Amino acid sequence: MGEIVLIRHGQTEWSAAGRHTSYTDLDLTEEGVRQARVAGERLSGRTFAAVISSPRKRALRTAELAGLTVTETTDDLAEWNYGEYEGITSATIHETDPGWSLWTDGAPGGETPEQITVRIDRVLAHARDLTGRGDVALIAHGHSLRVAGARWIGLPASGGGKLKLGTATLSVLGFEHGTPAIDSWNA
Repeated sequence: MGEIVLIRHGQTEWSAAGRHTSYTDLDLTEEGVRQARVAGERLSGRTFAAVISSPRKRALRTAELAGLTVTETTDDLAEWNYGEYEGITSATIHETDPGWSLWTDGAPGGETPEQITVRIDRVLAHARDLTGRGDVALIAHGHSLRVAGARWIGLPASGGGKLKLGTATLSVLGFEHGTPAIDSWNA
C-alpha cells in the first residue's frame, strides 16, 4: 500500500499576510518559489503513481517547482471557499463577528464544513484507491489539506482546526495495520 503525501503550496502574498485565499488565483512570492523548490528536494527519490492538484495557480506552480508532473487536477482540492471573507484576515473578521470559526461556522456566501467534507472525502477515496499502485501526492491549500488530514483519521472537518499546516510543508497519510493514520504532519 502506498502513502498519500499532502503538499501545501508555497507562500503567496496573501498567505504571508494571513488573508483568506480561496478562489482568488494568486501566484507564489519569491519565498514561495524557494519553498516549493525545497519541497521538491525533500521529495527527491520518491516516485508517485499519481500527482493530483488543485487547479489554482499557486498549487500548480508549486508542483512544477517541486519537479512533479501533475497527472490530474480537481476542483475538489481547491481551498475552502471563504465567500464574503475572501481576502480578509481572521482578526478583521473577529472585529465584527468575535465568535466566528471557519471550522464550525463555514463562511457566509462560501462553504460550510459539511460541503468541504463531501469534496475532500471524494478526493481521499480516489487517492486511497490509487495507493494500490504506489504513493499519491495531493497538492493543495492550507485549510483543504487540514480537512483532509482530519477526515483521513475519521474526524469531522472541524478536527482540521487542530492541525497546523505551514506553506510548502509535507504531510504523510498512511496506514497502521490497515487503518488510516497520520505518519507525519507539517514537516
